Parts: sequence; C-alpha cells; structure tokens
Amino acid sequence: MQFHEEPSIGDRIARLRLRRKLTQEGLAERAGLSADVVRKLEQGVRQTARLTTINALAKALDVEPSMLVGQPMTFEVRSEEDQPSVLALRQAISPVSDLLGEDPDPEDPPLLTELQASLRSTERIRREGRMGAIGVLLPQLIRDAKAVTRDRDGLVAAAAQSVLAEAYQVAATTLTALGKEDAAFTALERSMDAARRGDDPHLEIVGISSLAWIFTKQGRLADAERVALTTAERIEPNFRSQSIELALWGILLLRAATAAVRLQRQETVKDLLNMASAAAARIGTDRLDYATPFGPTNAGIAKVNFLVEMGENTAALRAARAVPDLESLPPTWRARFHVDRALAHAELNNDDHALQALLVAERTAPEWMRYHATSRHLVADLRGRERRRTSPLAELAHRLDLDS
Repeated sequence: MQFHEEPSIGDRIARLRLRRKLTQEGLAERAGLSADVVRKLEQGVRQTARLTTINALAKALDVEPSMLVGQPMTFEVRSEEDQPSVLALRQAISPVSDLLGEDPDPEDPPLLTELQASLRSTERIRREGRMGAIGVLLPQLIRDAKAVTRDRDGLVAAAAQSVLAEAYQVAATTLTALGKEDAAFTALERSMDAARRGDDPHLEIVGISSLAWIFTKQGRLADAERVALTTAERIEPNFRSQSIELALWGILLLRAATAAVRLQRQETVKDLLNMASAAAARIGTDRLDYATPFGPTNAGIAKVNFLVEMGENTAALRAARAVPDLESLPPTWRARFHVDRALAHAELNNDDHALQALLVAERTAPEWMRYHATSRHLVADLRGRERRRTSPLAELAHRLDLDS
C-alpha cells in the first residue's frame, strides 16, 4: 500500500477556508499573513510554507497543523512480513481488557532483562527512523511491560514501570508523527503515570519534553512553551549538576524555543538558544539520553532550524557550515538538519543545492523521509518548478510516492 499527498496543502486550506466562510483576504487577516501567501498556497504556486505560517493558518482555521500539511496518517507497508498497525498500537495503549477487568494475557511475562533488551532495540530502531519496525514491535513491548508490572513487585516492578514509561513515550511520538495527536496524548498520560511508579527519576522530565513536542505539533504553542519552561525552571542545574541533568534542561529549553519560534518571538528564541548552547558547551560533547541527543552539535542544528523558521536563510546556511561533529548524531537528527539546509537553499532559489541536501537526507534516513511532511512538500514544490520529465528530482519524487 502506498500513500500520496492528495489533496495538496493549498486544497486543504481552501476547503477549510470556505467551510468557515472566509475570503482569502479574511483568512490572511486572521492569520496575520499577507493575502498573497494564502493565494499562492491555494493556487498551488507553493507546496511548502514555513511552520510559522502553517501554525498561523491552522490557528486561524481552528484546526491542528497536521490537517494542513497532510502527513501520512498510517504506516506504509513495503513487504509481506509482519505489518505495522496503528490499530494495534491504539489497542496496546487503551486495551478493552482494562475496562472489563479481564486477564489481558494468559502467557507468562518475560524476564526483566528481556524486557529491557527489547526497549533498547526499539530505541535503536527509532533513532534510525524505521517507522514500520516500530509499529510492529511497540504494541508487544507495551503489553509485555504491563504484564511484568502486574506479575512482579518491588524493584522488578519499578524497573518494568520505567520500561513501560519509555515505551509509551515512543508510542506517543510515533502516533504524533502519524497525525494522531489525541491518541499520542493518551499514551503520554500513561507514560507519566508509569514514570511516577518507576525507578528512573529522569523519565518524568523526558515525558514533559515529549509533551511539549506533542503540543507543538497540535499547534498549542503557548502550552508547549509553558510546560517546557516551567519544568526547566524547576530543574535548573547548578555547578554540581551532572551532565544528564544539564542535557535534560537543555532539551527542555530547545523545546520551548521551538514553540517560541513558531509564535514569532525571535528575542525569546535567541535567549533560550543561548542558554541551551551554554549548557551544551559545559557538557562538551553530545550525549544520547532516552534516544534524544544533546550537546554542541544538537544545539548547532537547532540554531540552523530556528534561523530557517525565522526566514534568515543565508544566516542558516552559514550556521550549518559551522555545525561540529555532525556524524555523532542519530540518523533522523542528521536527516532533519539536511532538510533544513534544503529549505534554506530553496527559499534562496538554489534548487540544485536544495536537491543535493534532500538526497543526503534520504540516504541518511530513507524511511523517515517518506513520513516527513515537510520533506515531501518541499520535493513536490521543487518538482513543480522543474521542467524536465526525468531527473534526479523526479526519481526522488517517485521514491516518495509523489508522482501520481
């Protein structure tokens, strides 16, 4: 089964605008944009827009941003092997057996060591952006972790609760990537409950970071900024803090900055980035905690992303050249960095350079690329500007299922 980006972002905007009985000018005024931006999107002259623009339009139309960008809403299937299922993931998060008080699983639960090994495997797959494999493995991991928490007590049960908390967090981010933000919120609520019962004091902070990301994806930007900053203030490190505490604090600052940049609060973004960069410099090298990197490299790619979002494309490309030790980051982070480079080049009408950056992103995390709405829209936009029938760009569009 393949998925396609139909209708386009412009089609979605136009349909929602008409349902709300707005003219293009009226929508533009509500969103604080020029009517020309709305017109070009609806006419298909542009297939992409900065996320600040998408969030402004989503707020004006009273919808979640995912309804505009048209991201894939389910797992793609590329083989006849075990097939990932959104329904199976939903059932694992909210099983009927919990409501009916039934025994959910007659099999003996796995050993704690087996459970922890499964979690580590899932984290590796997640860093590589292999969405289908996550969809296959995650429902069973959640069921197994719940079984251990029911069957055991004491330290083993607490450790299993920590595994369960992380598994729910992965489910939340996976569902968000598929535009299922409400189900993601349920998963995250359950993650926070499991974290409070677990043996890892950092998991609740990681959950707040994920919550801020989900709020950002929902277009709840003020809420995203608030939860990230409130938690960051609560855990603000001191000179005796360990590196992991600095990293978690820095990640929260970057989450808050991501929301702030889409609220077009540039001074706040710069302040938060400066604080996060200082924390990263104090750590010295990039860490990888709970499948999330933080350090000088991640702070550097965050700066590039924020500059692109603010429309400072020349500065973004200059900053991109200064990012250190890019290979230290997981594939999905590196791929997103190259997509940001491509966006900056495209805005500057350097289409060939944009294509090269997109091809690097695809080589880095090919499956992630097929699910990433911004990448897909950018490829469609560049393809619309190209006159050749066959080209490396046309081949990329074909691999992303955008040529029909």
